[in-house]
Amino acid sequence: MNRILVVEDEPSLRGDLVEYLTMQGFAVDGVGTARDLRAELAKPDKPAIVILDIGLPDGNGFDLAGEIRARHDCGIIMLTALGEADDRIRGFESGADIYLVKHSSLREIEATVQSLLRRLQDPGNRAVGRAPDQWRLHTATWNLVAPNRSEIKLTATELAFVTALLERAGQPCSREELAQLLARPQTSWDNRHLDAVVNRLRRKIKDYAQIEAPIKMIYGRGYAFSAPGRIEV
Repeated sequence: MNRILVVEDEPSLRGDLVEYLTMQGFAVDGVGTARDLRAELAKPDKPAIVILDIGLPDGNGFDLAGEIRARHDCGIIMLTALGEADDRIRGFESGADIYLVKHSSLREIEATVQSLLRRLQDPGNRAVGRAPDQWRLHTATWNLVAPNRSEIKLTATELAFVTALLERAGQPCSREELAQLLARPQTSWDNRHLDAVVNRLRRKIKDYAQIEAPIKMIYGRGYAFSAPGRIEV
């Protein structure tokens, strides 16, 4: 059974995470300090995933993520109150696979754990210490993961838009198809609405991932995803 280690100094949050993930069928342990984290990692039965807080009383989560990544082959999910783009980038640079903020629901955290486990169990999906070479859309958590491991949380409309583009594997999806896909009942939808969605998504990707969005407008045909990408349930 895959073991999950929750590293969180706030007892109530640590207890909630341990209890909920245990109820979902995981073997889960919780610790509140960097010292206890190192002790758990020294055991023969090492965790498959570490859910790591940044602000520990005796250690910094960014430094600890780098330490874990250098010595152990396990997944790292950072769970922290620090949600600024610079913090996210620093988290990924230190070795985190996924970066979540603490207002994420327990269900979202569980789905993220399940998704990361699937990635770790596929040898072609991830190499330790190296960023993935393509964009990944996790439909369970509505996250778009950039090649530099930055994660962009999508709205329902953005999720449907990116899914449609990735399903075309680089081929354009027409404006008419996208408008029909994204339109809501009793709501008119035109090219201005579609362009507004694209512009907002491009800005969001730029803000969170610090790279340009691979969303290309093809004149007279529609939009296409211009970089390698895949959909993960």
